[in-house]
Amino acid sequence: MTTREENDLLTRTGPGTPGGDFMRRYWQPVALSEELTDAPLPVKILSEELVLFRDGEGRPGLVGRLCPHRCADLSYGRLEHDGIRCLYHGWLFDRAGACLDQPAEPDGSAYKNEVKLTAYPCHEAAGVILAYMGPQPAPLAPNYHFLGAPPKNVFSTKVHHSCNYLQANEGNLDPAHLSFLHGLNVGRDGRKGVYLKMQEVMGKQTRPQISVERTRLGVRIYSVRDAGDDKSYLRLTNFVFPNLGFFAGDGGKSGPTSYSVHWHVPIDDETHWRYDFYYDAVDGVDLDRLKVKVGTELGPGYKPTRTRENRYLQDREEMKSGQTFSGMGNYFPSHDLFAVETPGPIHDRTREHLGASDVAIVATRRQMLNAIRGVQEGRDPPGVIRSDNENVFNDLLILAQMIDKGVDPRQHCASIVQTRDYHALKN
Repeated sequence: MTTREENDLLTRTGPGTPGGDFMRRYWQPVALSEELTDAPLPVKILSEELVLFRDGEGRPGLVGRLCPHRCADLSYGRLEHDGIRCLYHGWLFDRAGACLDQPAEPDGSAYKNEVKLTAYPCHEAAGVILAYMGPQPAPLAPNYHFLGAPPKNVFSTKVHHSCNYLQANEGNLDPAHLSFLHGLNVGRDGRKGVYLKMQEVMGKQTRPQISVERTRLGVRIYSVRDAGDDKSYLRLTNFVFPNLGFFAGDGGKSGPTSYSVHWHVPIDDETHWRYDFYYDAVDGVDLDRLKVKVGTELGPGYKPTRTRENRYLQDREEMKSGQTFSGMGNYFPSHDLFAVETPGPIHDRTREHLGASDVAIVATRRQMLNAIRGVQEGRDPPGVIRSDNENVFNDLLILAQMIDKGVDPRQHCASIVQTRDYHALKN
């Protein structure tokens, strides 16, 4: 059982906390690129109040929100070629937090050289802006395949969650819930073939064989269900340090070159953003369909239309008719909101009664606790990238595939990683 002390280590991520020091060792998304237009954007990440902006070259900068002079809010500031200028007394700061101008100070004053604004390096990829908020030297920004994809091959969005980041991330590590929470009357959305078969298997086979394997990046989760006809349905999910889930994606093509990612970024200890990425390296993603799908469930500010306050618009008639198991529509992220928000803002894990199907959750918590304590002892946690050789992710394997019954899932996956011939793999 997770103790109260361990729960605090895992869930508290503000400045100066052990969990916060751990999370700051990694690059984190801080905004979608589409959010950053011609005005500064106030953001709160890991309980820090910051402002994101583009300078005259279009380069993103992330700095402390309050001007160090008299603490006016820089998110109201003027954008200039070299940076952002405070409205109160005109102090100008660049992306690195250097004060470039103090127009009310005496001519020749060097006082601006003594003033430094908190600033964090940024990296833009796949429609998101990442920032590194930890100690220097900064590690390399991760070169996950989806982050390096052209716009036609990846779609990114985000959704606000009224709960701690960890309880939502743990939903990614739970293959058993797919047979229940996300249960649909298969075939209603018009998709057929392998996708339909997989949905049918998950609906009928509610006791998957789940095992886990430690990787250099986190935890690889194997889930196997009997699919009949001498076949098994293998689903391979990954937890990647410190707050990512990689899993079989939207639609029938779910393999190493087509998958989805949930990246859970704390706003504070009781709320977070889940950044969602849909990736298809071969055929590209259906941007129009995904935009419509997301648009029907998200309101202004990327806030969900289904909330705890309106009971996630649960429809009991929808449940009775068999359309869905939950009565909460066909959009899986809405189902997830119910599951992760209703335990409360910070889930009290001392009240849990975990079972055999929770093996991946237990393993991941243990990995994270070890990593947090490693940071306290001065070590880099797993998944921090310090060299180009480490920044290659062909061993990050995601699958949802029918395999011959009796085939060892780990050997099957190992052979794929060894050949690295991902584009030749057929689902």
